[in-house]
Amino acid sequence: MNSWPTWLPLRENLRELSAYGAPQIPASAVMNTNENPYAPSEELAEAISERIKEASLHLNRYPDRDANTLRNKLATFINGLSGTNFTSENIWAANGSNEIIQSIFLAFGSGAALGFTPSYSMHPLIAKVAQVQWAVGTRAADFSLDATSAIAQIVETRPVLTFVTTPNNPTGSAVSLADLEKIAQNCDGLLIVDEAYAEFSDEISAVTLINRYPNVVVIRTMSKAFAFAGARVGYLVAHPAVVQSMFLVRLPYHLSALTQAAAEVALDFSDELLGTVATLRKDREKMRSELHNLGLVVLPSSSNFLLFSGFKQSSAQLWQRLLDRGVLIRDVGLLGYLRVTIGNEAENKKFIESLTACLGEEQ
Repeated sequence: MNSWPTWLPLRENLRELSAYGAPQIPASAVMNTNENPYAPSEELAEAISERIKEASLHLNRYPDRDANTLRNKLATFINGLSGTNFTSENIWAANGSNEIIQSIFLAFGSGAALGFTPSYSMHPLIAKVAQVQWAVGTRAADFSLDATSAIAQIVETRPVLTFVTTPNNPTGSAVSLADLEKIAQNCDGLLIVDEAYAEFSDEISAVTLINRYPNVVVIRTMSKAFAFAGARVGYLVAHPAVVQSMFLVRLPYHLSALTQAAAEVALDFSDELLGTVATLRKDREKMRSELHNLGLVVLPSSSNFLLFSGFKQSSAQLWQRLLDRGVLIRDVGLLGYLRVTIGNEAENKKFIESLTACLGEEQ
């Protein structure tokens, strides 16, 4: 925790906070931030470079503040995945999904927001920054989310915003479309479905609920399955009224011309970029088996990471011992648990070998 100088008029509710962020530490196997480990192809990199060069010739002008071309491409992409018929009026793009979350709080945070922990830690953090009351909901002992329990908590709290992350971060569990529909039916406010890892799941996307339930808002990102984390592009899919509300709270020209250009090209290469998803899902199941063989408890995951427990040393101790061997994973703050991102073949091998050695030291 920072010790802020007395002369600094920092808001009281922020003084106790620490800045969000996973450790950025050099390691031979970086498996702590749920990135896609496979870099874009040379062909894609060259296509982006050419498009960036074209956009650079006009950097004396502001970008398209409505990102119309990008939003049209995102609508086409979602329609292809989910069999929907969205247009750009259903899409809003921003600087990563975190700006989407912040804008939702700024536009609709007139009352309490509810989320079910453990889940994505940026939801309550951004709520606090936006001065929106955050209600801490609960999950089952195995970290799954039961629709009946979730509805009871919604009825009791009466939030204007209800957040459901599926697949959930950091646990990996997914909520079925049927359960999401039940929850949507019992939300007086907006149901915000955070689908940052949806491409890794077998579940049908909540975007298919929007036409019947206009209070459903789905957050997506190009950072995970799309292997485009460095570009910082997130988007939401929603009823046009929700999208128009976003324009009220956005910063002017919040997506640079270079970001828009890169993302537009990446969407043209979506088949290539998403081609690694099947590999990562296969490797996820292989790693799950390997962790089980080490005597560890591994939670079911529909994402590109695994949350595991069953080791004797503390989470912090095991995390450090793995880092000492060049493997960086994530201590998510859950007692007795650690989270590992599925990496490439070499990273996965190094992680299992290093973990095996660390667990041997427990004997």
